[in-house]
Amino acid sequence: MIFVNEPQRFCASVAIKFCHRGTEAQKKHILGSFMQTVTKNKIMQNQNFMTTSNAVMTTQEVAARFNELAQQEKWFEIQDELFADNVRSVDPPNSPYFKYAEGKDPVRKKGEEFVKKVQEFHGAYTTRPVIGGNHFTVGRGFEITTKDFGRIKIEEIMLYEVKNGQIVLEQFFY
Repeated sequence: MIFVNEPQRFCASVAIKFCHRGTEAQKKHILGSFMQTVTKNKIMQNQNFMTTSNAVMTTQEVAARFNELAQQEKWFEIQDELFADNVRSVDPPNSPYFKYAEGKDPVRKKGEEFVKKVQEFHGAYTTRPVIGGNHFTVGRGFEITTKDFGRIKIEEIMLYEVKNGQIVLEQFFY
């Protein structure tokens, strides 16, 4: 039997010594109770471990997950997984392509409306994140043909702000 810590080892030795004095029924009862306690403690320790493993992601972890999904062009998964409910999406003030959106659903709708306008996808790239404090940036370039603007090529810097392990701001510079 493997014990996690010294108190468990001590309790086991006491239980085993005590068992040598009792009847078979008492020995079974004592060892059974001891094993239930050990099992319960292990479960409690595992639950505590699981709770701490659900800790808030750091900016570095958010950026790494963002990069993993961005390299696969999984932009809606990024929104679903990493965006806070109160996320803001900000484009340049005079952008002919996009407007400001606030809240997870409006930001999602903004993205969906953009995708609907794309008639042809010619190529894209996203750089690895550069992290500074609770922000990270990526470079992004893409070339598409849209209903409203014809063939366009955009090269941009995308800035993200992270709070409590979630993206609360995306801002585009192009």
